[in-house]
Amino acid sequence: MAELNTLVVRKPCFGLPTGCTQSLSAYIYLKFAQIPFQLDFHLNNPHSDQIPYFEVDDSVAYNNEKEGIIECLKKDVGVVDLDSGVSSLPEWISTKAILTTWLADALAYELWLGCEGSSAYSIYYSDLPWPLGKILSWKKAIWVKLKHGITNDNAEVKKEEIYERAKSAYEALSSCLGEQNYLFENRPSSLDAIFLAHGLVVLHALPESSMLRIKFSEHANLVRYVQQCKTELIDAAPSPSSAPQFHTDATSSASKSHSSSKPKSKPKREKTQEEKTFKRKAKYFVVAQLVAVVVFLTLMTSFDDAEVELDDDDGSYDYDE
Repeated sequence: MAELNTLVVRKPCFGLPTGCTQSLSAYIYLKFAQIPFQLDFHLNNPHSDQIPYFEVDDSVAYNNEKEGIIECLKKDVGVVDLDSGVSSLPEWISTKAILTTWLADALAYELWLGCEGSSAYSIYYSDLPWPLGKILSWKKAIWVKLKHGITNDNAEVKKEEIYERAKSAYEALSSCLGEQNYLFENRPSSLDAIFLAHGLVVLHALPESSMLRIKFSEHANLVRYVQQCKTELIDAAPSPSSAPQFHTDATSSASKSHSSSKPKSKPKREKTQEEKTFKRKAKYFVVAQLVAVVVFLTLMTSFDDAEVELDDDDGSYDYDE
């Protein structure tokens, strides 16, 4: 009996098979391509850019390879290319740019900063010990601020810029979709998978007060499209695995070959030095994060003590930014 393909994603939440947009886009693409697979969930190393990954026979396609999981599915794993015939269209290229820049940035901002990280914490870190989850969430929020050059002085201006770009992107996508069932030539493509993953997270993971959700909801055809996808591909579809496993290490498939290499025969092979090194690092992940928490708390305590000492001085210096 042939081994069933496996898509390993971040955990389900908010009524979705997974709350991670990259994982959702891969899930939807495989559904569009009518590829049978089971769904497994990865609970540890939530910050790993390898997730999602797709296991087929003795090969694995990781999200951090080449141009992402969908490109690996098409080029390395042999999943049908849904973009054939449309990917060279000028409007297809511009739509992809909108989805992967303006809307990706807007959702990241909303998840980590706009909603104070509550939704993002549930998606990525809620299964980790509380201190680790909070520290990783805080680090990610700082990363988002640095990426967009957000400071205390320009925070409001940057926020308006991000929301304005998202508004323009939704208007363009609404016009592109019209009354069709899909974005291009009335058939599914990878851009539909990427957009639907974005829309599902916006409508189901973000609170009703979210500015991004409000702007998205202004376009009835976009909302209709996303809800139709949820009904047909998620709610009505049978569970891809009757007993999903919960992966605790991204190297659980260490005996499988890299997706860019040819599938290996079934006899076991000796692990490569790279695989051994990666697995050893993964084992010490929790320990390293615990040390990071201790160091962080120590530094914060030292910083607070320094502030107290400064306050006791003559007050002639202004340290406000």
